[in-house]
Amino acid sequence: MNKEIYITDYNCVTPLGFDVEANWNALLEGKSGVALHKVTENHEAFFVSKIDSEKLEEEFDKYFDNQNFTRLEKIFLLSLKPLIERHSISDGTAFILSTTKGNISLLKNENTLPEGVYLSKLAQKLADFFGFKTKPIVVSNACVSGVMAISVAKNMIQAGKYKDAFVVAGDEISEFVISGFNSFQAIGSEPCKPYDKNRNGINLGEATASVYITSELNQNEKFKFKVLGDSAINDANHISGPSRTGDGLFASIQNAIKEAKVSAEQIDFISAHGTATLYNDEMEAIAFNRMNLQNVPLNSMKGYYGHCLGASGLLESIISMESALKNTLIPSKNFEEMGVSQDLNIIKENQSAEIKYILKTASGFGGCNAAIVLEKC
Repeated sequence: MNKEIYITDYNCVTPLGFDVEANWNALLEGKSGVALHKVTENHEAFFVSKIDSEKLEEEFDKYFDNQNFTRLEKIFLLSLKPLIERHSISDGTAFILSTTKGNISLLKNENTLPEGVYLSKLAQKLADFFGFKTKPIVVSNACVSGVMAISVAKNMIQAGKYKDAFVVAGDEISEFVISGFNSFQAIGSEPCKPYDKNRNGINLGEATASVYITSELNQNEKFKFKVLGDSAINDANHISGPSRTGDGLFASIQNAIKEAKVSAEQIDFISAHGTATLYNDEMEAIAFNRMNLQNVPLNSMKGYYGHCLGASGLLESIISMESALKNTLIPSKNFEEMGVSQDLNIIKENQSAEIKYILKTASGFGGCNAAIVLEKC
């Protein structure tokens, strides 16, 4: 029999706040981190969710003396610090980093390849700072990375490789990322509108998020969520476009729910990917309907945070767990009129709800898809 795996602590750093409480309060008030910013000299101002660098430095200086860190590394450290203080690190503790681009900004104006741009080096630097004794694990699989990192931790602990794990996910907005999404003509010209008839593309975002995952509970846990099931399926459809039939996401959800030993009717809430691109939202709607999940309350967090790449899946998992603890569903921001061909129960306003079983999904470039089922205990 597999060990039961629990998430018992989490934290996040986003444009809406430097801890979970600040983020939750901002979400309740309908605030969004998405605003017009001129991020680089090469691009006009556009809608993006960006952490204020001055506030970041002020917050970092409160807790850390060492300034030998990149901007992204500082956001990682702020996210991890509270969890490290509340949980001990042993020889059996894993450190898992989820990111798509890491310190890609180090490549700017460089004729040589800086060591810090390697994801393995970034992970090792963070692990060394906090004193982890095991070799860090990097999960970098496009925009499903954050959800997959939870799956990797769960499966590694169940296999007996580790006793517990700290998972941290993050990405920052960089010229590289902006150029990449511009090449796909995927960046929206206004605040994004997931699943809406008038959606026209994504807003980029940046954040870090951290969770503590364990198989051994103690009496001091303020809460616990069991990771019941997980799955990641690649539909191998296209280098950037999602499957028109939703095959990969459908199979991921199907496998995760099967492992969780729950039915579609038992799912209380779906934290969906919802990028506000034309094809992603349509693909998700098809996959959810194929699983008979069309009546389950659903939201996308992209209207609040933008698309935070490797951080999005973990950040949105944290917010979904906070929703369950607070018995409150948060609306899918900017949604007005259904813009997908299949029915979905999109949340339109703050509402009370009993949430026990959560489905978190993610999809990304290269046909990757992932799903996890969480249970509030």
